[in-house]
Amino acid sequence: MWIPRYRRDVLVGDVAEYTREMLRQILLELGCEPIAIDVLPDHVHVFCSCPPRLSPAYVANYLKGKSARRLLQRFPELKAGASRGRLWSRSYFVATVGKVSADVVERYVVEQWEKER
Repeated sequence: MWIPRYRRDVLVGDVAEYTREMLRQILLELGCEPIAIDVLPDHVHVFCSCPPRLSPAYVANYLKGKSARRLLQRFPELKAGASRGRLWSRSYFVATVGKVSADVVERYVVEQWEKER
């Protein structure tokens, strides 16, 4: 999970749809399986299964870097609000599924998306 800089509501309409598909594509390029991707106006949830050779921190940073570059190229109007060309905040939250089943996490991500609609 991560947010745009200053938690601005920029992930709406075509930007949200493009972001969702792009994140799925980037995960597949990495060799990860996207399970649930939720793009809300002011944050992104990604639930995926990745090979053990990829650390969760690496995956999060890779997704943020690739997605920011592609989003800013596709939607130049986002550059106006981005501080020094940075779309995402530096922080992110990563957790692994341990005691909680994958179904519970996937249901949470889907419910967050439904609440925003």
